[in-house]
Amino acid sequence: MARTPFDLRGKRVFVAGHRGMVGAALVRRLSSEGVELLTVPRSEVDLRDQAQVADWFARKRPQAVFLAAAKVGGIVANNTLRAEFIYDNLILATNVIHAAHQNGVEKLMFLGSSCIYPRLAAQPLREDSMLTGPLEETNEPYAIAKIAGIKLVEAYRSQYGSDFINVMPTNLYGPGDNYHPEYSHVVAALIRRFHEAKVSGSPNVVVWGTGTPRREFLYVDDLADACIHLMKSYSSDELVNIGTGEDVTIAEFARVVAGVVGYTGTIGYDPSRPDGTPQKLLDVSRLAKLGWKASTSLKDGLKLAYQAYLSETKQAAAE
Repeated sequence: MARTPFDLRGKRVFVAGHRGMVGAALVRRLSSEGVELLTVPRSEVDLRDQAQVADWFARKRPQAVFLAAAKVGGIVANNTLRAEFIYDNLILATNVIHAAHQNGVEKLMFLGSSCIYPRLAAQPLREDSMLTGPLEETNEPYAIAKIAGIKLVEAYRSQYGSDFINVMPTNLYGPGDNYHPEYSHVVAALIRRFHEAKVSGSPNVVVWGTGTPRREFLYVDDLADACIHLMKSYSSDELVNIGTGEDVTIAEFARVVAGVVGYTGTIGYDPSRPDGTPQKLLDVSRLAKLGWKASTSLKDGLKLAYQAYLSETKQAAAE
């Protein structure tokens, strides 16, 4: 089962979800690994379609798979599109993991989400706290789908000896994020809101919630680097948290974003909007023991994310 170190060089490597923020970062990082990169657009293969997935795997025969494809969104999207979030994420994980097993994939990495942990689990969140208490209600369908993906990986590893592993990223940000005004994650939402307020000269920006929840943020290219490191060096049924091990309040975070964007107005809060989990900080001691640590500071990462936002929105406007 365990085949470490796992050499990626010369391997056919499939990044599922290559157009998403995480998948695109993995593609960037893999460019220096000497792999034969495999990607496929949704217009050709819908990962929710079992027959299409099975046929593609049988034809392309990937040797390694990064399962980064997912339906993702912020707190409002999770709470509003509950059926889509559980169905899409359950079925695409099932299809890809099963096809990987059937076609002899040598190694697969499933990317979960820190929302798998109980709403009130002890902080920082240890990997063994999964399934020890109730989930955060606003993203429960998404969390259950991700937990099912983790359990699929564990089951295929246990029954078939598949070298499949699970990793749990914290809150991510960076190039390729979704800037939808209602459905985006907090980082993209605040970058957009502060930028538009700066451009329009608005004297005040309102941040959703009370500003008191604490969150950890990881630059997406750091995540990609951690994933490559673990793909090469890790093989176990125990999942691995990927984060920075540091958190800030949403209010503190908003001030950093405003500073990076150059917004000088006042910041208010809308307590009628949901706060979500009071705190989400990952225990990254297992990852540290495996020899990896995040290298991009929050301020530096936000500068890069803001530059990406400016270039992506300019490009979208030109199309």
